[in-house]
Amino acid sequence: MSGGDIAGLVAAGVFAVLVGLIAIPLIKLGRVFDETTHAIREASDNITPLLHETTTTMQEANKQLARIDTITGNVADVTGNVSALVALCAATVGGPLIKLAGFSAAVRAAFKGSRQLGSRHRRG
Repeated sequence: MSGGDIAGLVAAGVFAVLVGLIAIPLIKLGRVFDETTHAIREASDNITPLLHETTTTMQEANKQLARIDTITGNVADVTGNVSALVALCAATVGGPLIKLAGFSAAVRAAFKGSRQLGSRHRRG
């Protein structure tokens, strides 16, 4: 064997060691990718039912909000009707009551005035 053959064997040995040193991190990186793929698959499997539950919850919440809108509209209608009824009662009963109060105040004042006149005539 000549010096060139030995140098070739040494170079081949160094190249084999270098390939071995590079192969170890590549194998580890492959395992990391496998674990990442597995984790993503698990997360996807767990997220899909969660998204379905969230969709169902949102649909039910929207139904409840629609019911609340209907109830709120009905309450507004009832409030308007009660307001109109109160205004009607006030106009129907209030006007005559005011007139009656004015009449009774006038009668009271008339009686008070006649008492004062009667007491002045008795003194004089």
